Amino acid sequence: MALKSLTDKDLRNTARTEAVIMRIRDAIRQGSLSPNDRLTELGIAEQLGVSRTPVREAMERLIADGLLSQVGPRGTTVTQLNREQVLQLYSLREVLEGAAASFAAQHASSVEMDAIMNLHDMMENPKHSPRTLAELNEDFHRAIYAAAHNEYLDHTACRMADFLILLKGTTYSAPERPKQAQIEHKTIIQAIAKRDAESAEKASRKHIREASRVRLRMMFEGK
Repeated sequence: MALKSLTDKDLRNTARTEAVIMRIRDAIRQGSLSPNDRLTELGIAEQLGVSRTPVREAMERLIADGLLSQVGPRGTTVTQLNREQVLQLYSLREVLEGAAASFAAQHASSVEMDAIMNLHDMMENPKHSPRTLAELNEDFHRAIYAAAHNEYLDHTACRMADFLILLKGTTYSAPERPKQAQIEHKTIIQAIAKRDAESAEKASRKHIREASRVRLRMMFEGK
């Protein structure tokens, strides 16, 4: 099968579309756009200073990816996850995080272990805001994925992370969560350091179940 060559115009349009996608994703991640917020082609085009074509293409891509939703007369909105979807997301996350910890116990280098432990230590600062803790927590879990040395697991985790940005706020804003999460992290680290893959997976899965419990309470119980 022969493929038609890309023109300069094709490349320019692709670059603009990707830039619009990146801007919308960042806005969701940073909270500038929240679940159920309505988006229009014209509004986004005017804000970003581009034509409506790359905006239309970007929105179509994000709808296909699940970050945006086509909702009747309201048009296009940022996706609002329901309780069942949040449960499904955390169930998958539990499996992936457990596998990452298990593989890390088998493959982590001394340098990677130092990086994981250093991030844990950085989170001990009581002056950190919930947002800072959440960012450090993301780095902590990414360090474990890196130590797992499994590119396909990492790819799947990156795809899952696209949906995690739809979860507004952070579980670290729950009063009891920072201290409890650190205890759970320490258990994971100890198991990885001992090269105990089974215990590392068990501890990591428990950690995500606890995070899920806090998230569901925050989102659907108003506490």
